Amino acid sequence: MKYKGRFGDYGGFYVPEVLIPVLEELEGAFYCFYQDKRFAAELAQLLGDYAGRPTPLYFAKRFSDYVGFKVYLKREDLLHGGAHKVNNTLGQGLLAKYMGKTKLIAETGAGQHGLATAMIGALFGMETKIFMGVTDVERQSVNVHKMRLCGAEVVPIEGGTGTLKDAINDALRYWTAHVKDTFYLFGSAAGPHPYPTIVRHFQTCIGKEARQQCIDKLGRLPDMVVACVGGGSNAIGIFSGFIEDKDVKLIGVEAGGRSVAEGKHAATLVAGRVGILHGAKSYLLQDAEGQVYETESVSAGLDYPAVGPEHCLLKDTGRAKYVAAEDDKVLDAFELLSKTEGILPALESSHALAYLMSQKGKLKPEQIAVVNLSGRGDKDVSIVERCRGKKE
Repeated sequence: MKYKGRFGDYGGFYVPEVLIPVLEELEGAFYCFYQDKRFAAELAQLLGDYAGRPTPLYFAKRFSDYVGFKVYLKREDLLHGGAHKVNNTLGQGLLAKYMGKTKLIAETGAGQHGLATAMIGALFGMETKIFMGVTDVERQSVNVHKMRLCGAEVVPIEGGTGTLKDAINDALRYWTAHVKDTFYLFGSAAGPHPYPTIVRHFQTCIGKEARQQCIDKLGRLPDMVVACVGGGSNAIGIFSGFIEDKDVKLIGVEAGGRSVAEGKHAATLVAGRVGILHGAKSYLLQDAEGQVYETESVSAGLDYPAVGPEHCLLKDTGRAKYVAAEDDKVLDAFELLSKTEGILPALESSHALAYLMSQKGKLKPEQIAVVNLSGRGDKDVSIVERCRGKKE
């Protein structure tokens, strides 16, 4: 490999020997094409005409009135497919095309990355397989149906807890046996090098746009930027635009599940310790023997026991603060934004909104928070109904 792929002591590539040449090929292609004028122009056109960038920065007035300070939403939920995931899948899908690959595979939890990959597979005429835990197949059935409509094969994974961790395990195993013609379109800023760097690059459009929109619309930068964190792609995307602005607080909100105190959660940075999973060194949820915990969250997209390596570095250096929001508060936030703004947020994004609700009365009215609304919540309506006991 040309680069070590480290963020401080985190990241790297802890993979079987058979994958080293494949990751080297991917690293070489990324650094060859990402600044290539033809590649950049084609991606920019797709992000505008296909995905729908730029997304607006919206002042949520009635939600702001409730919390007592100004809240602006970066509306990634308005992108084609309903989430920020399309930024990354367009970038990696185009990279796969330039590399001459003919097949795509991906893993997914909430289904948003799977749907975005299925869309790109259809767009580029590539055979596409989506690996998804059986638990997530059941709770995100709407997205599963959409993936199949786009022509993708959804592969249900029964091992483990049937969630994102298990889907990644099987996707990596499949990729090892089909590396010649298959591109693994990784969904988060996690996994072995060069994926954290690649995903970060293709999601930086969120932070660049948000920072410029704050200057143009507000006349200044916000006091804080808040985003949910599972693997961490939407958070690192918007954080990237503000990391050098030391007066802007960066807040990452993890899945507190049923209870952080009782260990029924997926709050990796809040409650984990350093280890290695899925080819990278990062914070993990693990027991004293190093066995990975079974995670728990109302949100399939955050139900993951590891996290991207750059978030680990931001935590250690204190540049970003990481907190957890438990499920009941997340459901409150989902309902509050729906009722005050007519916007249904994804349960993932609702974690960030729940943090803002916890700050009610703690911030001044003139202070400004920007939230990355990473996806829309249509896919989560039945889960909310079930959790609230409104469904028979």
